[in-house]
Amino acid sequence: MRSVSEEPVPLHEEFIYCCGAATHVLKCGPWKDLSKDESKNLPRLLFMIIPGNPGLAGYYRTFIQALYCGLNQQYPVWVVSHAGHCKPPSGMEMIEDTDIKELEDVFGLNGQVEHKLNFLKKNVSKDIKLVLIAHSIGCYITLEMMKRASELQVLRSVLLFPTIERMAQSPQGKLMTPLLCKLRYVLYMPVYLLSFLPEGVKASLVRFALRGMKTCDESSITTSVNLFSVDCIANILYMASQEMMKVVERDSTTIKQNLKKLIFYYGTGDSWCPQQYYDEIKMDFPDGDIRLCEKGLRHAFVLDASKEMAAMITDWLQDDLTKL
Repeated sequence: MRSVSEEPVPLHEEFIYCCGAATHVLKCGPWKDLSKDESKNLPRLLFMIIPGNPGLAGYYRTFIQALYCGLNQQYPVWVVSHAGHCKPPSGMEMIEDTDIKELEDVFGLNGQVEHKLNFLKKNVSKDIKLVLIAHSIGCYITLEMMKRASELQVLRSVLLFPTIERMAQSPQGKLMTPLLCKLRYVLYMPVYLLSFLPEGVKASLVRFALRGMKTCDESSITTSVNLFSVDCIANILYMASQEMMKVVERDSTTIKQNLKKLIFYYGTGDSWCPQQYYDEIKMDFPDGDIRLCEKGLRHAFVLDASKEMAAMITDWLQDDLTKL
């Protein structure tokens, strides 16, 4: 595998309806349609990114480009936003105007799991193997996908900074749970007022908020402007409130059943999944591939360490890929 390229890679961008909800998809590679079973040109493997929360695909733009280059441009790398977290383009509504009820509570945590399974069912041939790369709450979603759809041909699941247990009891969870579960509606009015600001002013506010970082990915700044949309913020905070209530016990049964397919990567100073959680899962699964970050990467690695993370993942997966 070659080193991650510094040259930008063209991306294919789509806004679609999945389960009736607006969904943003970014695709790296020439394979734009993986649903045709009879095509001889389909790749053997798809890398699919399951985002954290906020689940905007744009945060992972640099990450998937770096990953695609690190994989020698041999496999497609896609990222699928969470339902309703993206601001749809002009002329597209957040919810599809149809009489067919696609999925109840699609913006909730359970709905987001079904949303990803539905996306795969409609857009990816069942013969294509999958590498699922999940971040934060995306790790919980990924484990649920593997539990509910055992027929998926998952070669590997890479779980980055996994929030898969006791979220409300984590240091950040203790701080955020009252806000998310009881006071989130208070945030809607200031977001509504800020939504009227010019785009340039919004971007300046984001830069100010992220001023403490030495280097910040430019795509993160442009993506963060989406957070000035009341509809997006409402869906993001609603999902987050469910995370605090529903992500309680680690699903050790599913982990045990899929242990050989899983790679866990925990942070040393992560206030969403503290090192204690790493120590405990490492003790419970001594044979698992469970790693502790030695590089000091932040939970939100997409803000400033996308290329570094992509390079590590390509190294981890070399043996798997050579066996294909």
